[in-house]
Amino acid sequence: MVAALPGGRELGVLRGWEVGAAVAVGTSGSAGEPKVVLLSAAALVASAESTHARLGGPGTWLLALPTTHIAGLQVLVRSLVAGTEPGLMDLATGFRASGFATAARPVLARPGPHYTALVPTQLARLVATEGPGLAAIREFDAVLIGGAATPPSLLARARDAGVRVVTTYGMSETSGGCVYDGVPLDGVRVRLAADRRIELAGPVLALGYQHGEPFGEWFRTGDLGRFTDDGRLEVVGRADDVIISGGENVSPTEVERVLAAQPGVHEVCVVGIPDQEWGQVVAAAVVPDDLGSPPDPDALGAAVRDAVGRYAMPKRVVFLPELPVRGPGKVDRRVVARSFE
Repeated sequence: MVAALPGGRELGVLRGWEVGAAVAVGTSGSAGEPKVVLLSAAALVASAESTHARLGGPGTWLLALPTTHIAGLQVLVRSLVAGTEPGLMDLATGFRASGFATAARPVLARPGPHYTALVPTQLARLVATEGPGLAAIREFDAVLIGGAATPPSLLARARDAGVRVVTTYGMSETSGGCVYDGVPLDGVRVRLAADRRIELAGPVLALGYQHGEPFGEWFRTGDLGRFTDDGRLEVVGRADDVIISGGENVSPTEVERVLAAQPGVHEVCVVGIPDQEWGQVVAAAVVPDDLGSPPDPDALGAAVRDAVGRYAMPKRVVFLPELPVRGPGKVDRRVVARSFE
């Protein structure tokens, strides 16, 4: 069996347990070197069927993501399972609200539920201003958001605008999103290890990595989590992103949530940068609403101090016109860190 990968690479001949793979998906490399995930048809279909069950039944999907990533690929799988033809958005020139509206028009004209899947950056562009893009996305019965952490302020803005947003958590190794709005899909199990790592199990799990051992019953992610009082899973960041400053562990995600809620902040990414005295210091790259009139760095630091603690206050703040991204819209933290050099 041979499967094509982005960039013209090939898997070659699969061996042993790998022959059950229907699809090979390259990861983004957020936890190191990119890997190739091998997914069975059964896992992909289980994910699609569970998604439809959660959302209210099969419907027509609009594909607005590259199919080289699991989120885009799953739009096609869900369409096959539903027996419907997906709408296709032309992404050759990038994602634009006007292009989304044009692609959505024939999808919304068909009977039954209407769905799409986006990354946070795309959602932000659609809800930034009143226009055809916002009008179109309001008409969808569910808009799945995943691929990267979604700022609470963006979720609130989208929902206030009438967008039926469903946050998803998952990865290529789980056939895409497998936890919706903090609740696992049918058949998916979630637990937290002693070190707070999120572990996942269920019929959506991949076979394993190419040239690696098959996955066992549970897949150990690189993400840290906790359960809210009502039992929902909350992702608090990646284990390898934790900043150790002066002996204190700082969660970048926790700091980002505080900063993203401040007036004048459009997007933010928090990283740790080397420091001779502290080992690492907290640094924040902020995309302001108005680059010509950014928020006061001291006010941003005070907000973090009050909400998290003095140890988590950013020692460095830089204002950028936009955050660098990779893959399906994930912020590239390594590039962000280099902006402080």
